[in-house]
Amino acid sequence: MKIIFYYLSELIRFLYQNYLRMRGVTIGSNTMISFGAKIDTHRGKIVIGNNCLITSGVKILSHDGASRMIDINDFGYGEVIIGNNVFVGVNSVILRNVIIGDNSVIAAGSIVSRNVPPNTVVGGNPAKILKELNGPFPILNDRKKY
Repeated sequence: MKIIFYYLSELIRFLYQNYLRMRGVTIGSNTMISFGAKIDTHRGKIVIGNNCLITSGVKILSHDGASRMIDINDFGYGEVIIGNNVFVGVNSVILRNVIIGDNSVIAAGSIVSRNVPPNTVVGGNPAKILKELNGPFPILNDRKKY
């Protein structure tokens, strides 16, 4: 039964990531996106690097309707670029026009509204640097097979 569940979940994940790719999201190799993650595929550009983990409840937004209320010339489109080897914690929100550097960690419940430098841990609302990380960083290419 465990084997059936494993392969069924892999199939669903494969289909979900291919749906996102068809909608214009660029997803790198060995990237895991939870079923509970919401990725805005309506407008803007979203790029997710290699070896990333996007957990449940994460929202990645490439547009913002409220910006038009402030500036009539701002159509609210932007891009989100997530580097390689990035972990995004549960229920985090990544807003438009944000670049997240390689080897970064976004703490659970964070609101990321500004760029995140490489090799850092950020958290809070708005997300601030909590710690700088020193390499080398292991790349987790092989997942456990049942």
